[in-house]
Formats: sequence, C-alpha cells, structure tokens
Amino acid sequence: MFWHARTTSGKAICLSDQFPLSNVEEVMLGRVTFAGQPPVDLGAVVDWTANPHGNRSWALNLHALRWAGRLIAEYERSGEAAYLRRATDLAGQWARANPRGGRGVSPWAWAEHPVALRAPVLVCLSEHVRARWLLDCLAEHGEVLADPALYRAGHNHGLDQDIALLVVGCRLGRAKWRDLAIHRMTASAELAVDDQGALHEQAPRYGLYVHRRLGVALRAIRESGAEPPPRLVARRSALEAYVAHATQPDGRLVPIGDSPADARATGFAQEGPVVRVFDAGYVFGRTAWNDPESAYYSIRFGPGRALHGHEDHLGVTYSAQGHRILVEAGFHSYERTPYVDWTRSPEAHNVPVVTGVFRPGTRTHLLESSIGPARQCFELSDDAYGVPRTRRVLVSHAPDLLAVHDSVPARSLRSLWHFDPALTLVSRTGGAVVLGDGDWRVTLLQFPADGLRLRTGTVSPGYLRTAGTVTVESAEAADVLTLIVPGAAAPEVTISGSELTVGTPGGPVTIDGGRGRRLAFRRAIR
Repeated sequence: MFWHARTTSGKAICLSDQFPLSNVEEVMLGRVTFAGQPPVDLGAVVDWTANPHGNRSWALNLHALRWAGRLIAEYERSGEAAYLRRATDLAGQWARANPRGGRGVSPWAWAEHPVALRAPVLVCLSEHVRARWLLDCLAEHGEVLADPALYRAGHNHGLDQDIALLVVGCRLGRAKWRDLAIHRMTASAELAVDDQGALHEQAPRYGLYVHRRLGVALRAIRESGAEPPPRLVARRSALEAYVAHATQPDGRLVPIGDSPADARATGFAQEGPVVRVFDAGYVFGRTAWNDPESAYYSIRFGPGRALHGHEDHLGVTYSAQGHRILVEAGFHSYERTPYVDWTRSPEAHNVPVVTGVFRPGTRTHLLESSIGPARQCFELSDDAYGVPRTRRVLVSHAPDLLAVHDSVPARSLRSLWHFDPALTLVSRTGGAVVLGDGDWRVTLLQFPADGLRLRTGTVSPGYLRTAGTVTVESAEAADVLTLIVPGAAAPEVTISGSELTVGTPGGPVTIDGGRGRRLAFRRAIR
C-alpha cells in the first residue's frame, strides 16, 4: 500500500506555462493532436488503452496528460470554469481507469517518463480542486517518483522525475521528497553533463532539452523556497557552449544521434572560438559565428554508442556557402522498425565501413589535431572492425575544401557519403561527381576513381519523414581519399610527387601527403 495524503499542506508549484501548446477548443471536444500524428477523437470517455497510430510517442503523450494540463493553463488565463471542469474530468477518468498494477492497464500508464510528466499536471489541478482521489493520486505518484529502482540517473527522464518529485513533495508537505529531488538533480546533472558542457546522451537535441528542463528545475527550486545548488547552475551554464557549437549556421542543430534535422536552437551566445573539440567525442568547426554563409563541420569520436547516440564514430557532416552538403540519416522516430534500426547503423553515416564484422559500442580515439585559422587537421582511429581504421580530415577555409583520407591495414574499406536532399546529381565522370542546388555546384572527387558507385539513399529531414538523397560509395580499397569542393563543378586536380593541388573557385588548395600531422593520401592516389 502506498502512503495516502490526507491534506495538501504545502505550496502548489504550478508550472503550467511549460505544458505544450495545443488547441484547447479541440481538446474540449475530445480531439487531440500530438507526436506528429493526425488528430484523434478520444470522445467524452477516453479509452486509455488506445493507440490508433501504433506510435510509441503518441501513447506516451496520451498518458502524460500534458494536453489536459493546457486546459488548466487556459482556465488560469481566462477564468472560464468549463476548462477546469474538463481537465478535472480527464484526470479523474485517468485515475479510475489506471490503477497501478491493475489488470488490462496500458503499460504506458505507469512507465517512469509518463509518471514524471503527468505529476506536475496533477499538482496544477490540485491548486483549484479539492478531492480525496486527487490527493491519493499525487501521493502514489510521489512514491513512484521517489523509488530508487525506477529512477533514471544521468538521463533526461531522471531530470523530469526530479522536477515532478519536487513539486509533488512541496504540494503534499513532504520535505524529504523535495530535498531528495534537489540532491538527485545535482548528482544526475554531473553524470549527464561534463565539465566542458557536453551531454553524454550523444545527441545535441537532448542537450537543448536538458538545458530547458534544467531552467524549469531551477525555477521550481526557487519557488519551493530553496536555493539552487551552485553545482547545478554551473552544469546548466556549461551546456550552453555545447548547444551553441552544435548549432549549424542555418540555426538548426546538427543531426547527430537522435537529433531531428529540423530542430532549432535559439538564445545561445554565438561567440568564442570557432573550432571546439569536446572530449566527449565531438569536433565542431565553422568559419564565423552569426554568418549563414559560414562553412561548418562536425566529426564524431569518443566513447561507444550510448543512450540516444548512433554508431556514427568517424562520421563527418559538412556545409559551406549557405548549403548543407554532407548529412547523415538523422532521427526518424522511436518506433521499432528496420528503417529506424538502420538510421543508427554505421551505414547511415558518413564513415569508412571495413570489410569484416562490426563491433558495436567501440571507442574512437582522436590521435592528433592541428587547428589554425585557415585550415584544421584531425586524425582519428578505432578498431570497430577488429583492425585499426584511421580517418584523417583536413578542412580548408577561404577557399573552402574538405579532404578525408581513410585507411585500414591488410583489409579493404568503403567510404560512404550521404548528400543533402536538396542536392541533385548533375554529372559523374570517373571519380568526379558533381551535384547541384539550382545554379550552385559542389564536386566530390575520389581516389581511387575506379569502382565508385552512386545510389539513392534515404535520410530523415524531420520526425517520421524521409527523403531521397544521392549516396556515394567508394571502391573497396585499403586507402580512399575523398575531396569535397563547394562551389565548383569538376575542378582541376594536379598531382606532383606527394602533393595534390585542387583548383577551387577561391584559389588553389594544396594538400601535402607527407608524414606528421599532414593529410596522408599517397597510396590512395596511386
């Protein structure tokens, strides 16, 4: 048996402005729209086992009740009692139909994340409604939220659990719950966010989400009468650099891991160094802040795949001259389908795929880096296929050029390159592939040229969306050199000894294939 609340002896911290926007008039009529799905008519009496679209996110949203919470917010804004009556009716229906452990109850009813998202709705309702069932429901939510066996430490779900436990604890006068929530928030944030601000969930979109939710957490702590722990404040501040550097010049987050390609991040300071290496496994670089024409690139390395990450190590994205060029599969959904599984695989990313058996979760090391104002070089390596695979990346600015050399000993590899859906094939001659967007051109040059293949790929430009794209697959070889030349259609290339010179629109770029930190490609161009 859970602890029953007899009274509400504490403050109602109602964060109703955090509930997602919805059409409250439609909700009043029993119609809901969420998770990117078409509208559903729930009717006056809700079937809480329903999932008409067969979508996991839809079912979660149904049981989170935040769509009903928007009715409370509208009541507080307008004073219209009908909104409060409908919100009370929906919450009461949910409580009666979903006893914890009850037979036939949807598994989403008491899953840890819906509990965390629903509890603040019930707290807001309790500010206006005095009912024994509501107090008991709050008490049961509090016990679930406080249960260490159900807690997701270092995870965005855990942060939502902490926010919920804090507001429930304050409302029911359970100071121990409030204090536990604040303690867990701080410890969890230090697990989730490192000193440089990188989130270990391996998806910039979740860095944005956690930053926003930490803002809600700090507000709730203050409203509870406590002082936010400085360590918690510091971790939220650290996140800002990670999100800013992961934001492309067009304002959208780079679609690494479970990050939708259309997610935007605003309000983060665009300042500081234009190239930043995060030890958690990211290189983010650009030519300038606050310039939509700026070149931009990302490179992945670091710990093996975890949480919302993909098998994207050694992966590169690239944009220049106001055009996104190299993209990756991105985030499609949380559905359990072969396509979603594929989006997390190495083949969905711009990586060298070695002949042999892939070993998931392998760490990738950044061996060397050289960062200058006009060009940057990076060397990375791992043994994800049982042998060392090495990628050397050179990025040149003014003139723009990306050069990538992949190598593997005693085996062969294929380099994969997925182009933005806006780019269409213009021509292909030998190892030169020209793509265009209107009058603008970009060329991929590859050595060895023989064996290069073009195929139609698929990426996700947004949630539950797909788009066709040109994918280039190199010949199988021990060494592959790939050049991306923005703004150029089939530029001239000359080779002299160990030097390769590319004639770009902005002038020639020479790449030295010698030793040390310079990009090695000598074997690739034989």
